[in-house]
Amino acid sequence: MTEKSLQQLIDEKGDIVDFLRNQQTGPNVYPGVPGEYSNWRDEQRAWAETAILFNQSFHMVDLLVTGPQAFEMLSYLAPNSFKGFVPNRAKQFAPVTPEGYVIGDVILFYLAEETFELVGRAPTIEWVEFHAASGKWDVKVERDDRTAARPLDQQGYRRNYRFQLQGPNAMKVLERAMGITPPDLKFFHMAPITIAGAEVRALRHGMAGQPGYELFGPWKDYDTVRNALLEAGKDFGLLPSGGRTYSSNTLESGWIPSPLPAVYSGESLREYREWLSARSYEGMTSIGGSFVSDKIEDYYLNPWELGYGIMVKFDHDFIGREALEKMKDAPKRRKVTLALNNEDVMRVQSSMLTKGGDRAKYMDYPSAVYAMHPYDAVLVDGKQVGLSTWIGYTQNEGRFLSLAMVDESVAEPGTEVVLVWGEPDGGTRKPTVERHVQTEIRATVASVPYSEVARDSYAEGWRTKAVA
Repeated sequence: MTEKSLQQLIDEKGDIVDFLRNQQTGPNVYPGVPGEYSNWRDEQRAWAETAILFNQSFHMVDLLVTGPQAFEMLSYLAPNSFKGFVPNRAKQFAPVTPEGYVIGDVILFYLAEETFELVGRAPTIEWVEFHAASGKWDVKVERDDRTAARPLDQQGYRRNYRFQLQGPNAMKVLERAMGITPPDLKFFHMAPITIAGAEVRALRHGMAGQPGYELFGPWKDYDTVRNALLEAGKDFGLLPSGGRTYSSNTLESGWIPSPLPAVYSGESLREYREWLSARSYEGMTSIGGSFVSDKIEDYYLNPWELGYGIMVKFDHDFIGREALEKMKDAPKRRKVTLALNNEDVMRVQSSMLTKGGDRAKYMDYPSAVYAMHPYDAVLVDGKQVGLSTWIGYTQNEGRFLSLAMVDESVAEPGTEVVLVWGEPDGGTRKPTVERHVQTEIRATVASVPYSEVARDSYAEGWRTKAVA
């Protein structure tokens, strides 16, 4: 029996927005690691004060792309330039639809001639797989799925392990683990290193508002490398990060991990939707939050709204180029951080301490996200001026923050706005949503990244203050 396609699912459901808002899927899960190794407060503090080891070995999809036309195909799918892109480099890879809206984003590693690896959420991986399967390019792809999507007998291993070593002591930990001074790498450059006799690829990268390294290699070396790093970090305050902590690190660094794949509508993508399974990421994902529109297109985002505008280069032919050229000089929303008002947050929290009365939507710690794609309305004087897409608490700043995109007229730091918290009509049918009432939370527009260290330390690009 032929598996149902995403297009068939959309045709069957009719109202795709209602379907996704009531989808029985909660927020992204982080398998393979406990929720906390110590406690998420100390683990958050570690990336700001000492060092932390994130374990990315289980929750992301890897796609190996090889072949004589791999470079050409990936360039055609990417709005950013491939000029000067050579082996042992990496870049953000955020393809768009022919209409110019973001499908997703991953990190693209240029491992060797004709050999690339993409790592991240599934939508971008699926888009690349679709084009590789078209027969137009001389390429091969090999998908290594996230642990939760693998058969039970394959959940104990992956093709590669992948760790992130971050924090002010990260260099000291790496030097102790290597036994020699680590190579002086530029941002998004890679080099081979050796840890406990195992050859490791090191990428100069940054998460959690701190510069650091992504370290990866064959799965057989997982325990060797991880144990060596933890042992080397004992004198430098290194802590392993649990899943609860990992999901909150983006609040300080400013990366929005949750653009809804802009593929549910438009005749130009019908063939893609017919290729995609109804059980693909797009068919299984969920939308949550106070923003509600009957048009799925209102949930689509363009590169500038996500802070990726600086990456868009019109020096090559790529899918969506014509649409982005038209958008380039048009008014756009700008990515910002919203610092939520402490008194209003406490009012929301205190509503939990009532019996029989109205309660606000519960705000979990450290991440308050309760759907795969959160969309909360941002208002000024009752008029919508933007969308909030990620929300949670940071120990290092001592407050709840939200990553949002707002109209240029209200994007300056210090501007007062209101975030509408909770879903209308008592909430959707998602299992992560209890009955509640909507409420308003005051917020102040702030820079993105919120972390001053991140704004000053990252290479000039989509996360720096120059393009905030």
